[in-house]
Amino acid sequence: MNLKYRLVIMNFLEFAVWGAYLTCMGNYLGSAGLGAQISWFYAIQGIVSIFMPTLMGIVADKFIQPQRLLGLCHLAAGLAMLGCWYIGYSAGFGAEIPNKALFIGMYTLSVAFFMPTIALANTVAFTNLKDSGFDTVKDFPPIRVMGTVGFIATMWFVNCAAWDQSEFHFTLADNDYKFQYTYMQFFVSGMLSVVLFLYSFTLPQCKLVEKKPASLIESLGLNAFRLFRQRRMALFFVFSALLGMMLQVTNGFAGPFITSFKGSADAAIASSFAANNATLLSSISQVSEALCILMIPFFLKRYGIKVVMLMSMFAWVFRFGFFGIGNPTMPGVIFFVLSCIVYGVAFDFFNVSGGIFVDQECEPSIKASAQGLFMLMTNGLGATIGTLAAGAIVNHYCQWQEGYLLGDWQTCWFIFAGFGLVVGVLFALVFNPEKKG
Repeated sequence: MNLKYRLVIMNFLEFAVWGAYLTCMGNYLGSAGLGAQISWFYAIQGIVSIFMPTLMGIVADKFIQPQRLLGLCHLAAGLAMLGCWYIGYSAGFGAEIPNKALFIGMYTLSVAFFMPTIALANTVAFTNLKDSGFDTVKDFPPIRVMGTVGFIATMWFVNCAAWDQSEFHFTLADNDYKFQYTYMQFFVSGMLSVVLFLYSFTLPQCKLVEKKPASLIESLGLNAFRLFRQRRMALFFVFSALLGMMLQVTNGFAGPFITSFKGSADAAIASSFAANNATLLSSISQVSEALCILMIPFFLKRYGIKVVMLMSMFAWVFRFGFFGIGNPTMPGVIFFVLSCIVYGVAFDFFNVSGGIFVDQECEPSIKASAQGLFMLMTNGLGATIGTLAAGAIVNHYCQWQEGYLLGDWQTCWFIFAGFGLVVGVLFALVFNPEKKG
């Protein structure tokens, strides 16, 4: 099979695993007695990203070929996610999870091994494309876009598929047991991880680079941190962390926010399509993301990393602001749709172009470690601090009532938008990637 097609399948499965639960997990946690801890579930992804991507990047640089390590990580992540499914299944429909500590532990184990796979998948793609003579700036985005397609596919499946109370099957029906409100989203994710584990061992080898005897720091892969000696790279990573603080906010709270309108006293709002299909509506964000990925080569070559990242930062301002002024009925739902559309720019113009930038700035011996460092700053430090802060704000202004997270959502979204605006202005003033040192 053509190399690009093989990498397409890898990316499709990689993000399909994540899409099964990332944007709709909050709705299930609310019914499982864990609604107040939503921010912690997303923060856990950030906490493990502080060390796991870097650690796995070191292993991939020094000991195990990246494509094999990718598979092994997915096996561990998938089995742990299936453990989450079984705990929820044992508790039953609409019931609180009795052993919350075990559920959180299995979830933590799963994401601890999943989060490094994002950087590992990038390393596998970049290495194979370069070894085959392809241009990563031109040829990687069309491959990466299929990851977003995979994310969307599982979002739609989880939104539309419904679980029967008594039998192990599903129907495409609109009832009280949609996957997005049940533990079945974890089953879908876990099984896809196992599939990717098997598939990864069919991918072309990413041979380890033979290296001369090195110092202890180099042997541990910590030499990737020397990138902080360069002013432009240090600023890049600092602002990556600040931008990373916004990454998981809507993943964690967009679903509960949109679904909260089902608790409205206004029957038209409560029965609206948007309020009853939060995951499906949110998938517009991923459609936009898929389209925006294809635009990255043009914008990077024409405007450079600074302008592209600025566009991302200000897109986050609009992402949050549109949620703040919208509602699920016409014409307010238009702002929800606009928020989803700008998400493509907000997410892709930072995450994907940032990965390309790091790859271009690093020497081959530390590329996997540097991708892990990028993940540490964004999905690690940034996402952890941002998600916990966002959770504190939401819990201050909103409370769970009869299964819905109700309160002053508008203030929450405007606070998030204000933060994005401040970060964007500061970035425009101090980041100059053309200047060395």
